[in-house]
Amino acid sequence: MRPLVQPHGGGELRPLLLDGAEAAAEHARAATLPQLRVSSRERGDIVMLGIGGFTPLEGFMGGADWRSVCDDMHTAGGLFWPIPITLSTSTTQAAALAVGQDIALVDSDDGHVLATMRVDEKYSIDKSRECVRVFKTVDEAHPGVRMVMQQGEVNLAGPLKVLSRGGFPEKYGDLFMSPQQTRKLFASLGWSRIAAFQTRNPMHRSHEYLAKVAVEVCDGVLVHSLLGALKPGDIPAEVRTRAIGALARNYFVPSTIVQAGYPLDMRYAGPREALLHALFRQNYGCSHLIVGRDHAGVGSFYGPFEAHHIFDEIPDDALQIRPLKIDVSFWCYRCGGMASGRTCPHGDADRLQVSGTQLRKWLSEGHPVPAEFSRPEVLEILREYYAGLDRPGPDATR
Repeated sequence: MRPLVQPHGGGELRPLLLDGAEAAAEHARAATLPQLRVSSRERGDIVMLGIGGFTPLEGFMGGADWRSVCDDMHTAGGLFWPIPITLSTSTTQAAALAVGQDIALVDSDDGHVLATMRVDEKYSIDKSRECVRVFKTVDEAHPGVRMVMQQGEVNLAGPLKVLSRGGFPEKYGDLFMSPQQTRKLFASLGWSRIAAFQTRNPMHRSHEYLAKVAVEVCDGVLVHSLLGALKPGDIPAEVRTRAIGALARNYFVPSTIVQAGYPLDMRYAGPREALLHALFRQNYGCSHLIVGRDHAGVGSFYGPFEAHHIFDEIPDDALQIRPLKIDVSFWCYRCGGMASGRTCPHGDADRLQVSGTQLRKWLSEGHPVPAEFSRPEVLEILREYYAGLDRPGPDATR
């Protein structure tokens, strides 16, 4: 069997999560430190640093790395990285912290200690510059732009000692897997060519088609679900992963698919986020990333194939993982099955192509969904979820 791809940076995985006596001692020390509450996005980044998903980073980026990543997609030291990984705070909070000081990073939701960090640097950022470089817009209708514009004015940088997995294993059980775990699993299955399928939605038949195309050319597919926060109106992770599990059980050969989840929030950065998805999937042991239409996009901010093109614009040695670029896919009534723009000669009138937005609208309004678009086992789970949204809670007034 060929070896798995190397972790990013060419070395070993570098998880920052402490365990055992070392973790217990650091937890005790964290209780004596000044606390900084972190956002949902930052919590996901901390957990990803902890499990080695962001190998070889050792913590949040400093000013030189922030500028270089925004402008040129690599750190000041030359490591390829497409989106800055940063921690922000207010000017007032930053002024109360000294360079060289240790702080505890805590979850904004429940006050749970996630990590300790040595503050090596404090620096102000140009938020518009970051948004133009990363998102190609400063329009706050873009959820990623809005997230950056609402963050603090000062970034803090420094190495982390991670103390928590953010509650993800407790909530999702075996679905939440670290890069060490997926690599061990792939080796046990005898896989070396693994395609990652990124999903923030339930898988409909076009997604199933993309994954099965990858199965034809790889040893297997990692269906890798985002478990962090999405924009309002998107389907929660618990529902999405149940629907994906039903699809995998009923329509895939068991030895060809692994379902797992990862802890990040969506940034909706389109092409740049496609590169980040590829980078950390390399850390998980994947050799390929399936890149379909409008990967990691939102609304009409990106062209349908910008995420394809950006892989041709980066240096050949930037990543070991490679994209599997697949054209827009759909059900063709004349072909009598799933097809893509590269394989189907027929026109739009013969094609059923529905967006996730349209599917959510149909389901929320109780409209029928064509069988050619989604499998019945998936629709059953989604209809149950939307029906639950319409039921009044126990405290609802008459």
